Amino acid sequence: MTQRLILIRHAKSSWGDPFADDHARPLNDRGRASATAVGQWLAAQGYLPQIVLCSDAARTQETAGLILPELPQQPELRLMPRLYHAAPGTILDLAQKETAETVAVIGHNPGIGMLANLLVTNPPNHPRFHDYPTCAVTVIDFADRIAHKGHCVAFTVPRDLIGTTG
Repeated sequence: MTQRLILIRHAKSSWGDPFADDHARPLNDRGRASATAVGQWLAAQGYLPQIVLCSDAARTQETAGLILPELPQQPELRLMPRLYHAAPGTILDLAQKETAETVAVIGHNPGIGMLANLLVTNPPNHPRFHDYPTCAVTVIDFADRIAHKGHCVAFTVPRDLIGTTG
């Protein structure tokens, strides 16, 4: 069985209140537009997870809440406190425990971007892959189960989908 991993960084969050608790920060307008666009892109490309592992932070939950309605079938959403600012190894460990054909993870930098960079055998020729901006998405296929190296099938960022407005 081949297995697919989709790594998604949360969409752009609001810094409207500089004293707000980091865990509780919501998305801003641009982030909401970006998450919706990413959901539409995943659906159009046929990158459809059966399960989504999501940090329990407000901005990751809101990102999931905008991506998932755009998909033709609703995956199981699992909120996981361990994904809040998780290290790459923690994210990989949680993903490897899943048996679904396609697993998505919605998390935070630097962990989610570092993991994408560590896992792909063929980094995409994209200027933003290595810094992994908000709502960046990498789709990685593994020959068998999610392991330490996989093939990068696709990478996109919201700017590719909706430009700089929104």
